[in-house]
This record gives sequence, structure tokens and C-alpha cells, in this order.
Amino acid sequence: MLPLKIIIVDDEKRIRTSLQHLLSMYYPSATVVAEAGDVETGVTEIQKHKPDVVLLDIKMPGGSGFDLVQKLSPITFKIIFITAFDKYAVQAFKFSALDYLLKPVNPDELVSALQKAEHQIETEEISLKLNTFIGNMTGKNNEQKKIVLNTQNTVHVLNITDIIRCEADRNYTRFILNAGKNILVTGSLQKYDDILCPVGFFRSHHSHLINLSYIDRLEKQNAELVMKDGSIVPLATRKKDDLLELLGKI
Repeated sequence: MLPLKIIIVDDEKRIRTSLQHLLSMYYPSATVVAEAGDVETGVTEIQKHKPDVVLLDIKMPGGSGFDLVQKLSPITFKIIFITAFDKYAVQAFKFSALDYLLKPVNPDELVSALQKAEHQIETEEISLKLNTFIGNMTGKNNEQKKIVLNTQNTVHVLNITDIIRCEADRNYTRFILNAGKNILVTGSLQKYDDILCPVGFFRSHHSHLINLSYIDRLEKQNAELVMKDGSIVPLATRKKDDLLELLGKI
């Protein structure tokens, strides 16, 4: 396999230098073919060098990383966004299945992101994920949020309001939807617990994650939840009080 060709786009020289240093120490098989400090230079260098991966800052003078991406559509390279912590942006990244690193960049996370990039360059649906990200950032409420799910052959974009529940299936997660369909995706249930619980979902059991708005009733005697599609989901004893508290707030 040929070494990854990388371009770093960040308006801070010290960040570009730090990333160069981290790459030389922890990912020496990669080659930094260019760097840029603004959108226009970044566009020029990307068009010139045709990199495999762009490490891209979000906020820069004269434009954002998203402005750069829009100037280069269609995207033929993998993007790893570099950002200062912003809980709303981080949540949107997770919903959109985009790769990101928080400043200051952790070497292990950088290596993990690049290793992932080496296997996904050919199949990544960057434009679709970017559009989902932007929509999630500009949406005013949870009902407008979408989530990107990857299966072996397809990238799905779902309204979170269409998800009735999720169920653990070994190292996979099965999404049960209100249209009578279900989707089996890679990733543990815990991964989707972290993404969905802040927006109206609840982990009722170690193997089940439910959309609170689809609960029809709680059968206290059997410690079961009956969902609006007729499915029955177990409720762990230790979760009962937490659920009742949440339902009281809806």
C-alpha cells in the first residue's frame, strides 16, 4: 500500500507544525505533501497535490473548513476535521459519522483516525455526511436531526424521529424503524447510546435503547415496555425510576 498523502489546512502555524511533528513520530508512513493557512491556499494545494487525506481546521479567517469543501465538490479525499471543543459541533459530528479530532490533538486518536482513513478512502460518502452535518448544526430542535448509519453496502440517512428503538446484536446494532424496516449497522449499542440519549432516547436494558416518544405503556408487573409498534422491550429494575422521572418531564 502506498503511503498516505496528507495536506494540513489550519490558520495557526503552531498547529500545523505540531501536526507535522505528531505525524513524523507516530505515523511515519504518511507523507505531508503541503500545508495551508487559509481556504484559498488550501483549495489550491489540494487541487495541485490530490491528497488522500486532508486534516482540516473548521474556523479560519476568511472562511471555514466547510467553505473549502464546497469549493472542491465532489470530494475525492478523506477529511479529518480539527476543532476546538464545542459540544454542539461534537454531537453533530457523531450524528453525521464524520471524523474529527479535538485540539490539542491526541496522538493515539490521530493514529486511529488515519488508520481508519486508509481503509475508507475508496468508499467514504463525504458529501452526504457533510450535508447531514450542516443540517444538524442549523436545525433548531431534535425533531429535525438526522443520523448517518453505515452498513456493509449502503450509507443510510435517517430522521431520528423515524427510529423506534435499537437492539444489541453481538458487535452490531439493529435499528428498528417506524416504517416496519430494520437496519443492522456496525458498532456497539453503547456507541449509539452516547449519540441518541441526549436527544430523547433511553437505555432501558443493557441490550435495548428506546425512543421515548414511541412508548405506548409500561407494564409494571412484568417490567416491560410496550412500544407503539407493538414490540415489547424489557426494562431493567435499576432503570425504572430513571424512566419514570424522564416520562414525567415529557
